[in-house]
Amino acid sequence: MEERKKIRKVYSYYVMDIVHKGHLLQMKNSKAIAGEDGISIVGILTDEATMEKKSKPAIPFDERMDIAQTIKHVDVVVPQETYSPLPNIKKIKPDVAMESASHDEKDIAELRGYMESIGGEVIMLPYYPPQSSTNIKNRIKNGK
Repeated sequence: MEERKKIRKVYSYYVMDIVHKGHLLQMKNSKAIAGEDGISIVGILTDEATMEKKSKPAIPFDERMDIAQTIKHVDVVVPQETYSPLPNIKKIKPDVAMESASHDEKDIAELRGYMESIGGEVIMLPYYPPQSSTNIKNRIKNGK
């Protein structure tokens, strides 16, 4: 009997108001971790989810979903209804959850605890301020 190969699922999430190199690198890394036969799943925060911690995105939600779907490293795009990825992660049960070092350590600890309980892992990615959407918006506002 042929053994079935487990499809590796990797979840990452974004506001995607301004797409920059940091986003693309994380998506590329997510797909690499998933593997050629794996699935890179991207959650896009709704306007309401984004506004839990940040200002309302300038680009409408449906457009941000469309933008994410066109990126070659992305297999599936889903809405993320809360700033925390945990509700989506509990539904999707990925093997890997990608997380940014810029996020709250308490939230990351909760995510890590859940992922460990299902045999998964959290991979932390460094935060690069020059690639921050907020910093890019500020440079645009200031004409720099």
